[in-house]
Amino acid sequence: MGLAAVAVFALGTTLVPSASAQSASTGSAATEDQDPPAGANDWSCRPTQQHPRPVVLLHGTGWSMKQSLPVLTSTLKADGYCVYALNYGGTREYFGLFGPYKWGTAAIGDSARELAKFVDRVRESTGVAQVDIVGHSQGGMMPRQYLKFDGGADLNDPARNKVRTLVMLAPSNHGSTFNGESVTGVAMNQQLAGSEFLQNLNAGQETYPGIDYTVIASETDKTITPPNSSFLIPAPGTSVRNLFVQEVCPNDSLDVAHSGQVLYPDKGKGMLDHPVSLFLVRQALDPTLQGPVPCSG
Repeated sequence: MGLAAVAVFALGTTLVPSASAQSASTGSAATEDQDPPAGANDWSCRPTQQHPRPVVLLHGTGWSMKQSLPVLTSTLKADGYCVYALNYGGTREYFGLFGPYKWGTAAIGDSARELAKFVDRVRESTGVAQVDIVGHSQGGMMPRQYLKFDGGADLNDPARNKVRTLVMLAPSNHGSTFNGESVTGVAMNQQLAGSEFLQNLNAGQETYPGIDYTVIASETDKTITPPNSSFLIPAPGTSVRNLFVQEVCPNDSLDVAHSGQVLYPDKGKGMLDHPVSLFLVRQALDPTLQGPVPCSG
């Protein structure tokens, strides 16, 4: 969810579901951003012994997978993973007339059900029981709705979980104040700090056994405010790592933005393209990964 997305919604845009806003796993709305990033969604790919689980990538609010996920895709493909991505939660912005299609703007519960179908398709195609998920912003938080309410986690038998690792880049786990900006639209309002949606999502316990959770946040994030609202509260017996990139790289001048140049070419690097966040994603997926953390941009 970039600052541009916040600004768009701050204009007083009303979001209405498009008639074609259905499961993006099958390629729903006609849009130039419908295609996956290069290297993703190769349905002939088979996981290797080194990387036995496919990785599902999820974009944030207002962006498509093709726009926001090319760097993550190419990085993980180079490591030898089977990589998949989907556009979820599509609606049209309404300015008196139907406007451009925007992904990640529908009710988050609906998006989680789209994710559930997509994960099952990936599991069936690759012949595996579990996937790993890497999500940015809403795409980091939304899988938790899938885990809790839509069959992603089996609370009685963790061995039957459909997700093994969840890596979250600047997720909206506890919402955001958006630096005081006013927002509108279903998904944006659900991501406001204190929303009813987030209260329901975080009630009881936030994490579940059998899933490795990694939250990667930045102290210089201007979209998820305050930045530590990304962090999860671990339930007993669960595996959770909450990381600020500035703690991993103790450098007062390290500025890692919410998104990065992949979405804002005239801005600095961020969660979607900075070497430090990319390395931490790779390490979360493969804890045996060695080498120094690339702290410089």
